[in-house]
Order: sequence, then structure tokens, then C-alpha cells
Amino acid sequence: MKPETLGALGGAILLAMASAVRADNPAPPPESSFMRFCEQDYLLGDWGGVRTNLSNHGIDFEFFYAGSVPNNLDGGLKTGSLYQGALLMTLDLDSDKLVGYHGGTFHVGSLWLNGAKPFSDDYVGDLNKVNLLDFPNSLRLWELWYQQKFFDDHWSFKFGDLVVDDDFIVPEYYNSLASINFLNQTFFYPTMAFDVYDIPGFPPRNHGLPSTPNAAPGAVLRWDPAPQFYAQAAVYSGDPDQSSSGTRFNLSQNEGALSYFEIGYRLNQQKDDTGPGGSYKLGAWFHTGDFDDVYDGLTAAVFPGSPVGLHEYNYGLYLLAEQQLYREQGKADPAQQGLAGFFRVAGAPAGRNLAQLGVDGGFVYKGLFPKRDWDTLGLGLSYLQISDDIRRAQRDVNATVVGLGGSPPFAKLADYEGVIEVSYKAQMTAWWTIQPSLQRVFHPGGRVSADIPDAWVFIVQTTLRF
Repeated sequence: MKPETLGALGGAILLAMASAVRADNPAPPPESSFMRFCEQDYLLGDWGGVRTNLSNHGIDFEFFYAGSVPNNLDGGLKTGSLYQGALLMTLDLDSDKLVGYHGGTFHVGSLWLNGAKPFSDDYVGDLNKVNLLDFPNSLRLWELWYQQKFFDDHWSFKFGDLVVDDDFIVPEYYNSLASINFLNQTFFYPTMAFDVYDIPGFPPRNHGLPSTPNAAPGAVLRWDPAPQFYAQAAVYSGDPDQSSSGTRFNLSQNEGALSYFEIGYRLNQQKDDTGPGGSYKLGAWFHTGDFDDVYDGLTAAVFPGSPVGLHEYNYGLYLLAEQQLYREQGKADPAQQGLAGFFRVAGAPAGRNLAQLGVDGGFVYKGLFPKRDWDTLGLGLSYLQISDDIRRAQRDVNATVVGLGGSPPFAKLADYEGVIEVSYKAQMTAWWTIQPSLQRVFHPGGRVSADIPDAWVFIVQTTLRF
């Protein structure tokens, strides 16, 4: 047989085989307009290509709405429910695309907080706050900053009106602003970090934590010597802007300054790494303001006129560890289905803080159920230990009152507040989620001012990306 005849015969055989395969495996039908609508990134789509065109020229914006209905089912201060919502609006400008200048980013964000407020203070009485949206209503500036990278992008400097939860103690696997898998505020940002706020009932000292939605003037310097490692430090005004507009840019010696320091290591997060990823962070905060002695402060709250000593500064330490424990597929899986675990611990001195130890941890499984690759199931546990000095002050106050012939004002001494949260976030479309959350709050308020019954809280939250 001639070679050209043999080649023609082979081609005919391959063509016949291909036809048979196509017959057994017909091409999938084209997606319907409804499916394309569900799978687009935003509810309002690409605006006829305007959004993509702006992004190609260095202009990106986001509109994100979250609405939730928290319901205290049992215990706490009282049962009941209400509605709370928040609209987040952000604009980012990339200097490379916009003007051809490398390494610059300008960011501005605003928030519209709406609905009935507050929930935790009126219904539960907890310190951790069961709902992420439980902040006073306002239309306010959220962030306003510029960041510049230099020295081959190994260094960056950011300055402006900042929130610390954008840079420090930031989760990468289990809960973040980009992927909200828990609704209790302590899993978004640890309650221990809020120790720098004035304690209710104590003399005011005008200091606090610049965290969402309250920003403060500040600057962050970051060093990335290798893809796996980074170190960063920041300084902020010691008292965040809690005005209704968020436009009080104030620096005062009386408010002090708050500094944060953090080093981090990323495990198996590079393109060619094949093992499960992890993130490990070690850090500290330091506030230069004056802080009331908590033993004296609680004593003065019961016996007005008692002297209250001061501490010249405040500080704390923290560790955050996250690790992928199981992956259903490799790194090419766009949903990154599998199980991740997290553990965090933070501590602060008992003499000047409401809480002295905070520990939380848990698990998040993404894609647990077939054909629900983007859904997440989360289990989180938190333990917040109240200061030993507060407990000691309560014991001494009780003894003094009893000695004077009265009844002890503290029926049970302060100990801890605990939280267990089970949450399931269902990704209904690429731009819409529904998320029920069930939380058990143990010892709401940590028995600092009252013995509040344990509470059962159920929350349903939905989010939309415009």
C-alpha cells in the first residue's frame, strides 16, 4: 500500500473516531441568559463594558450591601429581633494604569450604616457583639489613604485616614471583609484589641482603636523581603473618629498614639507550591495614653470619690495561625474547596484592661456539599477572660459592703465571656449570598457589671455586590 493511501486511511479512521466521540458526548448547550446573569460578578453587570474599561485604565469601584436580622431567642437582656444594614462603597486608583507611574494606589471608602440600633447592648449585653453590622447609624467616610511601593516593590508606605483591621491581625483563610464566614465581631477582629477603649463607668481618657467603621490618621510601613515573609509597623492617632461623618482628622497629645507591629510567614502560597497553604502572624500593640487602674476604677464606680490611679501606657501581644488541613482538589481549583483551621490568642496586662486573655479558634469547610463548591460552613469558638484585678476589686467591694451591713453588689464575680458560632454561607449567585448564623453566648458581659443569663442568638444575613 502506498504511503499516501495509508495516510488517507488513517485520517479517515481518526475522523470517524472523533465523530463517534462527539456523538457519545454532545457539546453542552449554550448557557441561558439567566445563568449568565447569575454567574456575572456584579448584580448590575459590567454596565455595557464601562466597568471593565475603567478598570483597564486604573479605576476600580465596588458597591457592597449587607443586611441582617439578628434575633435573641433566649436569655441575655431581652428577647426580640430587629433589622440592621450597611452599604460599603469604595474607589481605587492604580497609578500604573492611570498615569504610567509605578507603585501608587489611592483608596477611598465610605459607609452607610442603617437600620435599628443597637442590638447587643439592648438585647444580649455581650462584649464581643454578635452582629458585624451593629454600629451607630451614619453616612460616613470609612478610609482615605495613599500607598506607594518602592525598591522593587519590597517596601511600601501607606498614609491617610486608616483602620487597623485593614493591615494587622488580618485573617487570610477563615474570615475577612472579602469572605465573611462568621458574623460575631470577635472573629472579624479580636475583642482583646478593643482593650484600648475607655471602660464604661470609668473616668474618660479619650482613646480607642481605629477599626471599621471608625478610622484615624496614621501611617503603615511594610517590608516584603521575600514572598513568604513580611514585617510591618504602623502608628495611628490614639483616639479614632467616632463622629457621624467620619471627617474629624485630629491629632492630640492628650489622646496619645497607638502603634502596631507584626511579622508574618506564608506557607505554600506561591504559584509553584503544591502543599496546603498556611498563614502565621505574630504581633503587638502599644498605646502611649494614660489608662485607669481597673481595680481603682471599679472601686470608685461603687464608692464615688475613691482615688483612681493611672498607668502611663497600654500594650498587648497576639498570635494568629491559619492552616489548610484538607483540599478536595489542587491549587487549580478556583473555589479552593477543603478544610481550614485557625487559632488566635492575645494577652494584655490585667491592671489596666477590661480583659486580660482572649483565645479563639475553629474550622471552615468550603464546598462540603456536592455542587455547592463556593458555600462555606464555619464553626468558631471564643473565650474572653476578664481581668483578675476586676475580679479582685469585686471581691473586696463585696466584703466592704457586707461589713457595713449591706448586701453584696456583685452576686457573681467576673470571669469570662464565651461564644460558639455555627454559620453557613450559601453562595446563591456570584453576587448574592445568604448566611444563617446560630450563636451561643456564655456569661454575656463577663459578669463585670451584672450576671446576665446565657443567650441564644440566631442571625440571617444577606449580601449583594453591585
